[in-house]
Amino acid sequence: MYIQRGGVKFTVMNESGKEAVVAMFGPGDFFGEGSMTGQAIRMGTATAIVPTTVLVIEKGEMIRVLHAEHEMSDRFIAHMLARNIRVEADLTNQLFDSTEKRLARALLVLARYGKQDQPQKMLPKVSQKMLAEMIGTTRSHVNVFMNKFRKLGFIEYNGGIKVNKSLLSVVLHE
Repeated sequence: MYIQRGGVKFTVMNESGKEAVVAMFGPGDFFGEGSMTGQAIRMGTATAIVPTTVLVIEKGEMIRVLHAEHEMSDRFIAHMLARNIRVEADLTNQLFDSTEKRLARALLVLARYGKQDQPQKMLPKVSQKMLAEMIGTTRSHVNVFMNKFRKLGFIEYNGGIKVNKSLLSVVLHE
């Protein structure tokens, strides 16, 4: 699937029902590529978080396009490599970084800092509960750090969350 506009969260759930957000996708992102490798069982659930338009590409058509159109295959491979790098960074982040730094990084990722296009300073609708699920903590911890970030001018929120470039300092400095 290819997101034309909007946003999608990808969640997994453990046996006891605890849910974790493991990826957020936005315009220009692919997801669901596991089916191309013969993955028979879905590993998680994709849910639109804002009004979203998704192009569903059948497996056979995607394989045909990847073989026939080099520009498309280059774009898809670049996307998959970038996702692999992000997954490795997420794992490292989860293992070694503080909750505060994980939250700052999650907000920057949601704002698409580091993408080729301009970052979207105003985030799609995202709750503190969802942020907690993304970084592996409680909503109350997220609330404490969100208030700290707001007081320091790293973010603004009044109905939506605006991420200021200054939040990068939390991630870049130990």
